Amino acid sequence: MTGKLALPSLIALCSIALGRPTLGSLAVLGEISISGTMIKVDELANTLQCCLDSGAKKVLIPSVSMIDFAMVPADLMGAFQLIPYSSAEDAVFKALGVE
Repeated sequence: MTGKLALPSLIALCSIALGRPTLGSLAVLGEISISGTMIKVDELANTLQCCLDSGAKKVLIPSVSMIDFAMVPADLMGAFQLIPYSSAEDAVFKALGVE
């Protein structure tokens, strides 16, 4: 058993169930605890660099990770359309392009 759920797996399941694709060139960061608490991204700058190297243009990022933006180089932050989310439901809606 794990104490965390994979948010990208939840988004994928919702995408399949609704027959709606996710946004193109999207990277999904963050995890959610079983109780529903958003978990911030470890080593945000390194993770964003991996996203850039992989060709991501949009990054779905938990709002709780915004505090770490000060430690990320500006050119790296400017390489993406950063999409903050505050809950699992919010992440699903934004990943699927639903307003």
